[in-house]
Amino acid sequence: MFETEELADGFKIYVSENHRFGTDAFLLANFSAPRNNEVVLDLCSGCGIVGFLLFLTKKPKLIHTVEIQKEAVDLMSLTVAENELANFDVQLGDLRNLNGNAFKGGNVNLIVCNPPYKAGFTGLLSKKEDAAIARHEVMCTIGDVCKVANKLLGVGGRLCLCQRSERLVDTLVAMRANKIEPKRIRFVSSKIEKSPWLFLIEGRRLGRPFLKIEPPLFLEDDSGATPELLKIYGFA
Repeated sequence: MFETEELADGFKIYVSENHRFGTDAFLLANFSAPRNNEVVLDLCSGCGIVGFLLFLTKKPKLIHTVEIQKEAVDLMSLTVAENELANFDVQLGDLRNLNGNAFKGGNVNLIVCNPPYKAGFTGLLSKKEDAAIARHEVMCTIGDVCKVANKLLGVGGRLCLCQRSERLVDTLVAMRANKIEPKRIRFVSSKIEKSPWLFLIEGRRLGRPFLKIEPPLFLEDDSGATPELLKIYGFA
C-alpha cells in the first residue's frame, strides 16, 4: 500500500513498505550539490528521494532517474504527478544497459547513486525480493555503477556515491578501474566517539589524482541532532 510523506513546503513524496528513505539520502543530496544548469542522473533511485531532494534544494536543469523495480518507479511517477513536476524524468530499466541515447536534454553532468550496501549474496539475504535488491548487489555492483558513469559522463563529469565504510576499498578500486578518479571524501559518524558507518565520495571522469579528505560529519551530540544535520534536513 502506498502512502505519502511531506518533505518541505507541501511537497509530498510517495513511499511504500518496500521503498522508503533514510538519513543517507539527505546526506548524499547535500554532498553532491549540482549546479543550476546541470543534467543529473540518479541511479538506483528507489522511491526517488535523492532526485526529489535535489529538485527541491539545488534546482538542476534536468533530473533523470533509473530504477529496476516497478513498484519504486510507480511511486516516483505518482510523486511527479502529485507535485506537477517538470524536467523530472522517470525510467524503469537496468542501469547496466544504459547508453547515451536513453536521455534527452544534453550530456549528463552529474551521476548520483545510493547503491546496495552489501556485496552480493553475502551475509543474511532477505527473503523479500525488493529488500534483497535494495540492500545486496544482486542486480548491480559498485563496479557496474562506475562502468556506467564512465560511459555516460563527459570529461570532468562527476559521480557521487554514499556507501558503508567497510566497502571503501571496493569503491575506490571500482572507480579507478573505470576512469573515475576519487577527488573528495567525507566520513559520517553517528557521534564523535563512534567510528564512521558511512562515507560520501565524489569522483571525476578522467580527473587527475588528488583526493581531498573533508572534515567528518557527526549526526548527533549531547543535545541530539547536530546543527549541521539539522541544516541538511532543512530545519535550521
